[in-house]
Amino acid sequence: MTGNHRTLEEQKEEFKSKKLLASPIAGLIAWLIVAISGIFFPDNITVWVLFIATGSIVYLSMAVSKLTGEDYLDKRKPKNTFDNLFFLTVAQAILVYSIAIPFFIVDYTSLPLTVGILTGLMWVPLTWIIDHWVGLFHSIVRTILVLILWYLFPSDRFVVIPIAIIIVYIVSIIVLKNRKIKT
Repeated sequence: MTGNHRTLEEQKEEFKSKKLLASPIAGLIAWLIVAISGIFFPDNITVWVLFIATGSIVYLSMAVSKLTGEDYLDKRKPKNTFDNLFFLTVAQAILVYSIAIPFFIVDYTSLPLTVGILTGLMWVPLTWIIDHWVGLFHSIVRTILVLILWYLFPSDRFVVIPIAIIIVYIVSIIVLKNRKIKT
């Protein structure tokens, strides 16, 4: 045991002091790619774009984290339990494809609904970790919008749903950027 041992509360405060912008920026980029594909390409192409783009968010966020100064892969930073918890929520989001894929096989237009809602659930624990409402806002508003738009625009699901998710990301990024961070 080293003298660098920190309590969970100290680690939580450290996690809360981070910008937390890389992952939402990566999510915004991924869903923007899906929306663009939905506008310009047929659905049989866009489903693959959706799978690949959303499945790549974690990798894209690692790259973006270098630009935001968060650098997820920096080995010099001390280990933080809440970083591990956050990455487990990412794993959870990836595992939900096991729900999305069977529905996709039955009705390919279910993909924006299932992936749009299920991958947004990883924001719920973020609210607790950072003691801020943005995670619940993101998950709840995203879920409601995706569900409503899925029913209202059956022929445009691969465009309107990604655009709604992009808007929720933009609001969430603005809120995260402007939240008060203890230093």
